[in-house]
Amino acid sequence: EQDFTHRAFRELQMLHKMWKEDIGPVAKEYRDDIWEKFSEATKKIHQNRQEYLKDEEKILEANYEQKIVIIEAIQNLTENTKPNHNAWQQAIKKVQEQRDKFFEIGRVPRAKNRETWDAFKDVTRTFNRTKNSFYKEQKKEQIRNLEKKRELLRIAEEHKDSEDFDTVTPLMKRIQADWKKIGHVPRRHSDKIWKEFKDACNHYVNRLFADRDKQSESELENFKKKETLLSTVKEFTPTGDKEKDMEQLTGYMDTWHEIGRVPRNKMRIDKKFNQALDQVFKSIKVSKTDAELLKYN
Repeated sequence: EQDFTHRAFRELQMLHKMWKEDIGPVAKEYRDDIWEKFSEATKKIHQNRQEYLKDEEKILEANYEQKIVIIEAIQNLTENTKPNHNAWQQAIKKVQEQRDKFFEIGRVPRAKNRETWDAFKDVTRTFNRTKNSFYKEQKKEQIRNLEKKRELLRIAEEHKDSEDFDTVTPLMKRIQADWKKIGHVPRRHSDKIWKEFKDACNHYVNRLFADRDKQSESELENFKKKETLLSTVKEFTPTGDKEKDMEQLTGYMDTWHEIGRVPRNKMRIDKKFNQALDQVFKSIKVSKTDAELLKYN
């Protein structure tokens, strides 16, 4: 519509030139009538052009307002995007959508054209600089994270074959918790260093479980031995020779302690053994004080 209106106006100017310069005079009796008709048509075209120009100015002003909204939206994304990868990826997508809208919108008033274009270029450039700065700092942070994880890997490798399970187990738990707190590392190192750390930790844990299984079997065997000894004490019959009986009971106590630990859920057997001893001591007239001293020793 804009091109058609401008073309019509240019053609009207050309027609006026032809009227004045190229076409000769007409008969006097037709001169006024035909000029009035030509003037009226010219006036109508001028009126249409003025009305169009008024509408066009409104359209251009509306385009300007839309472009200002887009500029402000890009600035808002620059200033308020959260400092993480996902947020910036979303922001990049939204800025591209805003850029596409900007170029789809038509012209703005000529007086505001440079101002609008400069503002758009400036806000877009600022967004890109801020985005690049974020990713540059993130890369540095990932390198620092890589060094932290390498140190934890070194500790895991150093202790994975340790026999000091009581000391090393809490240490291995701590470095695994610390590993989870450390952020991302450069992608090209991520899988490799995680596999090495996981393998070292798994190696230690497998050895720990194997040792515990071995201890469990040993403790269960100890429990069986203590059950047998407990039965012996319960069935003990005093000989009448107190000194000999005391010697026998002392031997039972020494054997009990030499047997060693039993499973945690079966430790009540120690209390039963002490109760059985108390009954025997009572039967051979040993005072509670002496009995406790003997058991303590």
